Amino acid sequence: MTAMAKQVEDFLNTSAPFDVLDKEQKLQLVKHTELIYLTADNVEQVLKGKVALFLIQSGQFSVKDSDAPIQHLSEGDYFGYANIIDKRNFPLSITVDSPGLVYCFDARAVEPLLEIPTIRHFFDGLSNNSLQSHAIADSNSMWLYKGLLEVIEKAPVSVEAQTPITEAAQLMTSQKVSSLLVTEHEKLIGIITDRDLRSRVVAASLDTHLPISQIMTANPAQIMGNRTLFDALALMTEKNIHHLPVIDHQTLVPLGMVTASDIIRHQRGNVLFIIGELSKAENLYELTRLSWQLPHYFSAHAKKAGDYDIAGKILSQATDIMTRKLIGFFQQANGKAPVMFAWLVYGSQAREDQTMGSDQDNGLLLAKTPTEVQAEYFSNMAEYVCNGLAKCGIKLCDGNIMASNPKLRLSLDEALEEAKQWVKAPTKDAIMHFNIFLDVRCAAGDVGLFKQLQKQRAPLMQQNMFLAALTRHSNEISVPLSMFQKFVYEKGRKEKDVIDLKTRAVALINNIARIYALADGVTLPNTLARLDALSARSQLSKRDATNLSDIWLFLNRLRWRHQLENKVTDNRVSISSLSSIEKHQLKAAFKAIERTNQAMVMKFSGGVS
Repeated sequence: MTAMAKQVEDFLNTSAPFDVLDKEQKLQLVKHTELIYLTADNVEQVLKGKVALFLIQSGQFSVKDSDAPIQHLSEGDYFGYANIIDKRNFPLSITVDSPGLVYCFDARAVEPLLEIPTIRHFFDGLSNNSLQSHAIADSNSMWLYKGLLEVIEKAPVSVEAQTPITEAAQLMTSQKVSSLLVTEHEKLIGIITDRDLRSRVVAASLDTHLPISQIMTANPAQIMGNRTLFDALALMTEKNIHHLPVIDHQTLVPLGMVTASDIIRHQRGNVLFIIGELSKAENLYELTRLSWQLPHYFSAHAKKAGDYDIAGKILSQATDIMTRKLIGFFQQANGKAPVMFAWLVYGSQAREDQTMGSDQDNGLLLAKTPTEVQAEYFSNMAEYVCNGLAKCGIKLCDGNIMASNPKLRLSLDEALEEAKQWVKAPTKDAIMHFNIFLDVRCAAGDVGLFKQLQKQRAPLMQQNMFLAALTRHSNEISVPLSMFQKFVYEKGRKEKDVIDLKTRAVALINNIARIYALADGVTLPNTLARLDALSARSQLSKRDATNLSDIWLFLNRLRWRHQLENKVTDNRVSISSLSSIEKHQLKAAFKAIERTNQAMVMKFSGGVS
């Protein structure tokens, strides 16, 4: 093998997607490869009449090789693939911005390689401006992201409250179910299981002609149909139950039942059951001891890409349980709350995408303005819970976005007035302050109180001026790519090739999902759930929403892997630590985010940034 051929082979060994080829396939490709030095003087002559795939080793070029706009490309970028894939002869136009070396692969040698699924998928992804990551849907843990509507196999089996116990038992037998929903005016009021029949009827020799309402569990735990299988698993584990009714999140009509058997049937990988242990903690010491096992647990069990996909959700669920436990411990010592309240969580905990470096962001919503004595109770409770979370490893917020801050303990009326002020004066500083409060969820207390807040402030958040201000603020963050598609690294860091994926990419996707969700009236805080729930009138296409979801998962995998492998809590990922395919995926991800963000600017602020 000549020195030139060896150089080409070595470069292919580190260049996706050809790094997956076996040695013989690479040798065949090398035989049909030229390495050319392109300058402004020779570009037209050298490339005249060539039908080939081009890979840039060095230099910067402005290329038009299809109907798409001009691309500004640099090392690691391909061009010319559209003609080969589409079997057309679009004239190649290249402006040399900086001379450099370019590999030229003869189209006749490339065409057979496109029969390899991995190769074809890669170049199809480039053509379609989508993330070249077919592994997203193949994750061993993605079953946990399944929507509950995909899991429920039967229509709800239900009876009215006055149905005799005998008839209910006969229905369970004929339908081959282990539980029944009890309804009144189509709304869920209770549940019975085969265990109830054994312990409350047979063992107690109860008259089976009595109404089923006599033995049902009233007001059972329930879950909305727009949640995921993991949400159901977490709730069932925390409540120690085996049957969980699923209801429509709008009409509240029962949709079906999720059982422990359903969970087992859908499981395809390791499940992190530490949530169950946290739920059993009886005091602050036990809770603290268990919570500090979380980092070790993730390090030991999060090995596959799919494990990273659910790690943030697991950590957020664990933090929710810690919060509810701490509130319970406080109330055991100090009595029940004097006023109805909702413990709200913001930011990453609300979105369920916490990482090992996430701090706590929370607040208290009160049903009414408290008296001085009542205010002291909630102040003490907030201090106890926030400090307790810190002892459990969820660090205090540097920005003081915590319920221990009196400004974050508001009555319903005060919270609504605050929202009106946000909308009335959405200045740059104001948006930086309240943006985090737009991702919010009720983790404990009165969910109904929180829903009142959401319902009453939703129309405010849909006002055009407010959405335009949010969009302009989002547009101040740019993806870390130069004009010629080179990665732009963080300045002033010891590491020379790192990018903060949280602030430079994930936050942008969160912003896009948040703004489209607010405009569309979607109240879900989770980024993936928001993107999935957007209606056709949102004008974010299903394809773009799906692509953003794939990108979000990909970026999250990189963040979690970085934190666990390097035992750090930051999000500054070294580009040199990525594989060749991951570098291409990351660059494609940044381009897609930038395109979607610019489309959002046009939609909500008329292109004014």
